[in-house]
Amino acid sequence: MSTPEPHEVREQTRQYLTSSLSRQIGDDEDIFAAGFVNSLFAAQLVMFVESRFGIEVENNELELAYFSSVNALTDFVTYKAGKGRAAQPCD
Repeated sequence: MSTPEPHEVREQTRQYLTSSLSRQIGDDEDIFAAGFVNSLFAAQLVMFVESRFGIEVENNELELAYFSSVNALTDFVTYKAGKGRAAQPCD
């Protein structure tokens, strides 16, 4: 699998969340704080990220901050795929 570009990650993540939650999601909208997500969906979100973008989410990376919004997920995925910032997404 080729390394995804940030704009592709953002678009695919936005589409997945919009479809799964049956509502439009702003790129910075915290889906956990807004109450849109339960623990089952959080696990499904991790599986989506791993399968769609070909990355492995380690146990120590299961932080809400990495999965809380479209932009947070984009930063996390591009970091893991080697196209993101040098620092970890939440630094």
